[in-house]
This record gives sequence, C-alpha cells and structure tokens, in this order.
Amino acid sequence: MQTSIVIAGFGGQGVLFAGQLLAHAALDARKHVTWIPSYGPEMRGGTAHCTVIISDRPVGSPLARHPEIVLAMNQPSAVKYAPLIGLGGLLVVNTSLAEIPATRPDVRLIPVAANEVAEAAGDLRLANVVLLGALLATRPILPAPVVEKALERYLPERHRHLLDANRAAFRAGYASQDEQTRLAA
Repeated sequence: MQTSIVIAGFGGQGVLFAGQLLAHAALDARKHVTWIPSYGPEMRGGTAHCTVIISDRPVGSPLARHPEIVLAMNQPSAVKYAPLIGLGGLLVVNTSLAEIPATRPDVRLIPVAANEVAEAAGDLRLANVVLLGALLATRPILPAPVVEKALERYLPERHRHLLDANRAAFRAGYASQDEQTRLAA
C-alpha cells in the first residue's frame, strides 16, 4: 500500500514539521518514505507545502500529481490543492482559516477547526499537529502511538518544552473525529 499526502499552508504554521513528523514516524514503523519540502523565498508568512509518500514497498517517485490526501491549513492551500486530489481521496481542512471548498463527490471532506482545538489543548501554534491527529483518526496510515513516539524522538530541542502540548494537540485532533467518522473512512 502506498499513500501520498500533501500538507500545505503559510510558512510558520508548521507545515514542514508536520510532514517531517509523518516521515519519521513512517520510518520508525519500518515503512518506505519520501518527504519533499517546498516553500517560497519569504519563508515565514509565504506559502509552504510538503509531499510525504508512505509505502510498504520502495517509492518509485517522490512526486504526487494527484495525492490521496491533502491537509490544507489555510484558504489558499485549500483552493490550490483540493482540485488535485486523486479519486476517492481525502481533504482535511483547517476551517479556522479556510472556508470549505467545493469538492467532488468522490473526495471525502474532513473539516477541523484546528486553531480552536489547538488552543483548547494548550497552544494555538499546534494546529498542524491537530490536523495530523484528525487525519490519522480518519485514515489510519500509521498507528497513533507510533506518531506520538516520533514526537518524543524528533521534536527539536528548542521545542522540547512543548512536547506535552504537542501530545495533547495530537490527541485532541484525533478525538475531534467521532467514532462514526472513523468507521466511515
């Protein structure tokens, strides 16, 4: 099985970290993985996205023209990447910063008020981790404990004081998807 994921938003929203976290967790789960970052020259405040491909077999190409999953952290990202999702794909949208775009009937929409969930969990800056939790509750590409363990192992030293807040945000995002939502995936 191979899954391609695009995570997109403004620089400074933790887009690249969310992708790195997934990539590290996938490696820890003994999966094949690629992580390709892309960001504008202005970095913070500019556009940023990354592509993560997780597979049981070696990955033939790190590019994903029609990703199975898109995590859109803001409106420009939702507008740009939602139309690219492959058949039967999944769109996870941060409805705190984006209106829900019109989607095709073959694309499943997961709206998450990620900023509000992150703030309630302890830190508004962790909306990226909230969205990862919601994604994995809906489509269990990797087991949640593997991602939490990756948080412990790979959170940069300068952010170690946010480890508990990251765990809480991830769990809150996961919990934001009720049982029925998880079963419908």
